[in-house]
Amino acid sequence: AFWAVLWLCTFGMMYWQFGLLFGQYFSYPVSLNINLNSDKLVFPAVTVCTLNPYRYSKIQEELKDLDRITEETLFNLYEYNSSHSSSNKARVRRELQNTLPYPLVMLHDPQPFSHHRASGVQENNPQVDKNDWKIGFILCNKNKSDCFYQTYSSGVDAVREWYRFHYINILARLDAQDLNEAALGNFIFACRFNQASCNEGNYSQFHHPIYGNCYTFNGKNESNIWMSSTPGINNGLSLTLRTERNDFIPLLSTVTGARVMVHGQDEPAFMDDGGFNIRPGVETSISMRKETLDRLGGDYGDCTKNGSSEVKVKNFFSSKYTQQVCVHSCFQENMIEKCGCAYISYPKPDDVELCDYKKHPEWGYCYYKLQDAFSTDTLGCFSKCRKPCFVTGYELSAGYSRWPSATSQDWVFQMLSIRIIQP
Repeated sequence: AFWAVLWLCTFGMMYWQFGLLFGQYFSYPVSLNINLNSDKLVFPAVTVCTLNPYRYSKIQEELKDLDRITEETLFNLYEYNSSHSSSNKARVRRELQNTLPYPLVMLHDPQPFSHHRASGVQENNPQVDKNDWKIGFILCNKNKSDCFYQTYSSGVDAVREWYRFHYINILARLDAQDLNEAALGNFIFACRFNQASCNEGNYSQFHHPIYGNCYTFNGKNESNIWMSSTPGINNGLSLTLRTERNDFIPLLSTVTGARVMVHGQDEPAFMDDGGFNIRPGVETSISMRKETLDRLGGDYGDCTKNGSSEVKVKNFFSSKYTQQVCVHSCFQENMIEKCGCAYISYPKPDDVELCDYKKHPEWGYCYYKLQDAFSTDTLGCFSKCRKPCFVTGYELSAGYSRWPSATSQDWVFQMLSIRIIQP
């Protein structure tokens, strides 16, 4: 009897333990470990651009001619009479045809070239009727056997794109050292990081054909990389910017302010892709959170460690591999191969010339065709350029307030005016 009772108690304890184990298993418990670290982090690179290309002294006369022809074009198309418009319309019409190879025209019947689609608009897009596009410019190949209209539904968009196309042709004639011409003067009034003043060793300068002169703070070429360990508005980068538009180009840029991008030290600043604009007369506070993504490669996903061997696209940028670097290098590679020249917005080999219709008359035709193929991935750049396995990004959020306030603007403007006249 004793052994029977012991046997029953043992089996009872065993089944009870089994019940506890199965109950715990099917409750799907989660073990969560949270570690809070306050280690110092590398502060990201911050690039700031003026949003306005500069009138370089060596191309002043060409820009004046382009401005005059643009103003007369606006008068002929829209009867917009600016202060610089002149009468002598017959002479101006002859100049429009003789001076610029791609005049901007009003298209009353763009049907002859309707088999070519305009840049960036899908063939199956039902929301846009191509017959409504009434302004654009015609582009042809070298022997004029194939032409198409680069057309826009908005006159503002058409004028800006047409002006930009001629502007970058003029800009391509400048030597690289001429692009470093001191143009900003008082663009950056003040710079502080972690409540300490910046110096010239904390930033580098480069030129963007559309966004003008740009400054990169805390880039990879700086001697002392900034570190950050404490959050707060006083422990980051603080800039006071001047966005005066004197001697800039109103026909190319229709906005005022500055363009900002936050990126890694070893990544180029793609201002078109990742930048954002900030308004003048406003204090903008930007908070950021660093995010890292580590993808599993091999059998688990299609990613590349560094892109050097797996991706068959030459890297024209002096930076590490990113998908954006690869995609833009792929486009430049196609420009060089198919158009015979390099696009001004991207790096190029030393032995390749920048595109200029005085040297490459058909490059505009080739460029817009490639841009169209690029946007639809007909070139295959997005297919060739695999995602990197390890990615670092920054999630940004912004807050805005008026600056200076109505009660403080008098003394603030007075102090800033003193800063301007100081040598």
